[in-house]
Amino acid sequence: MQMKKIVIADLSMDFALRIINLYKYLRNEKEEYIMSKQLLRSGTSIGANIAESEHAQSKADFISKLYISLKEANETKYWITLLSKSEYLNITEYDSVMKDLRIIIGTLVNTIKKTKDNTLESED
Repeated sequence: MQMKKIVIADLSMDFALRIINLYKYLRNEKEEYIMSKQLLRSGTSIGANIAESEHAQSKADFISKLYISLKEANETKYWITLLSKSEYLNITEYDSVMKDLRIIIGTLVNTIKKTKDNTLESED
C-alpha cells in the first residue's frame, strides 16, 4: 500500500500544479474568474486530502480521506467539462487535462477498493 500512496500523492501533486497553471491561463488569457476559482479549489483539494490520508488514524479514516479526494476529483471533472462546453477550453486542452484526471480517479477507486478488501480479509 505504501507504493500506491506514493504514486497517487505524486500524481495528485502534478495535477494540482497543472490546475494552478490552468487557473492562471483562464484568468489572464480568457478573463474567466468564477469557474476557474472553483476549479482551483477542487483540483488542488484532491491532493490535499490524499496528503491527509497519509497520517490517517485508522483504515476507516484513510478510506474516508480518499473518498473525499474522489468527491473533489468528480467536482473537478464537472468544472473542466463546464469550461469546455462554455468554450473556455478547447477540445485538446479538455482531453489532456481529463486524461490526467481519469488516471487519478482510477487510482483512487482502486486504492479504496483494495484497502476495503484488505480490511475485510483481516476481519475474517
